Amino acid sequence: MIDTSPMPVGVQPEARAPNQYRLVTGVQGAYYFLTGIWPLFGIDSFQAMTGPKFDLWLVYTVGSLVAVIGATLVWAAARGRITAETAVLAVGSAVALGLIDVIFVARGVISWVYLLDAAAQTALVGWWVLAHTGTPRWRPATPQYPHIRALLNRGASVTPTAPVSR
Repeated sequence: MIDTSPMPVGVQPEARAPNQYRLVTGVQGAYYFLTGIWPLFGIDSFQAMTGPKFDLWLVYTVGSLVAVIGATLVWAAARGRITAETAVLAVGSAVALGLIDVIFVARGVISWVYLLDAAAQTALVGWWVLAHTGTPRWRPATPQYPHIRALLNRGASVTPTAPVSR
């Protein structure tokens, strides 16, 4: 009888799957790009949602910068080139924007609506952490069946014969 149980060949290292990073980078980039251009193209609807602003130039400046960060993240995700610098830009931006939201809502400077953005920023940071820590650095080796492979390959070099007719 032939033993068909798998024979592990050892643990094989595996690079981190870039798709997890591409997804979080693409989603964050799209969110930043859309929220960044919103005041540039619809300042009235932006103020209706977030409250009146006194220095519109500052709203336009922050919106432009957030849109540029978003476009950069979308570009990195589309090209599949998620570098350490990309991760620092993404996580650092999310932490900074989230802290600004919470601090200035607590001080009564901006509307409570910004807490929704703070929640989104927190979710993005959490997603980055999960993408980084949730990806295994190794995986068990694929089971190998060398004895079955040897049986199947015994006649591989022999010229095939014509089918037997009955």
